[in-house]
Amino acid sequence: MIYLNKNVTLNQLKEVVQKNISQSINYMPDDFNIEQRHALELFQKRINLEEIIEESIKFNKNISWENTNHNLQLTTTAEELIEVFKLRSDVYTQVNYQKQWPDLIDGLNFDHFDKTSAIVYYKRDKRVSASCRLIFDSKNNLPSENQLSFDYMRTKYKTIGEISRNIVRNTTKGLGLDFKYTMSAMHKIFIHNNMDIALCGIQKSHLKLFSKLCKFKIEKELQSYGSVKIPFLILSLDLSLTSSFFKKAFLN
Repeated sequence: MIYLNKNVTLNQLKEVVQKNISQSINYMPDDFNIEQRHALELFQKRINLEEIIEESIKFNKNISWENTNHNLQLTTTAEELIEVFKLRSDVYTQVNYQKQWPDLIDGLNFDHFDKTSAIVYYKRDKRVSASCRLIFDSKNNLPSENQLSFDYMRTKYKTIGEISRNIVRNTTKGLGLDFKYTMSAMHKIFIHNNMDIALCGIQKSHLKLFSKLCKFKIEKELQSYGSVKIPFLILSLDLSLTSSFFKKAFLN
């Protein structure tokens, strides 16, 4: 991954690009102005990507993490993050989630929540096959708050977060070991970083699986999640109170 010249700060670049996007050159044809705007918008997205990568790496390097599985890792390099963003894009394209959670750059699925997320990935046959993130609450709130405010959770708990972008490449029937390892990572991060409760948006059809993992509560039932027109649930998960099934199947 080649980084932009750090002699000019990202904020300065963003200001310059944003100013020029809204301007047209009067004496040039419309086609030229359209192409210029498209090029500047693409460059702005690249600046955003650089900023997210830099802050995400910094955040993940400060996560308390105990792990002995060399195929399961926190993302601490730009190359690892790009692989994760590519996996998200591939899977979301396959399951028609792109309208709700679109790629910000074609082939790369990321957002500003990655800046404050512990992002893990699992590798199978030398390529990333699963990934998940645990977003730590911040001034930007949490993604599922476009469906339900979590302010009442903030008054009840000191530290909250949200499990998000839980992705598994469909290479075999079912979720298999890939899901097992990324969820075990979520548990470790939750425990070792003193989180009190984790929110999670899931398809209603996945409730039976999640009900086997830990103590949970349905916070809200949705007939759809934005443009995804299937029933969803917003759950709160206490990953410190895992089930005997989770301990046996996920932690051993």
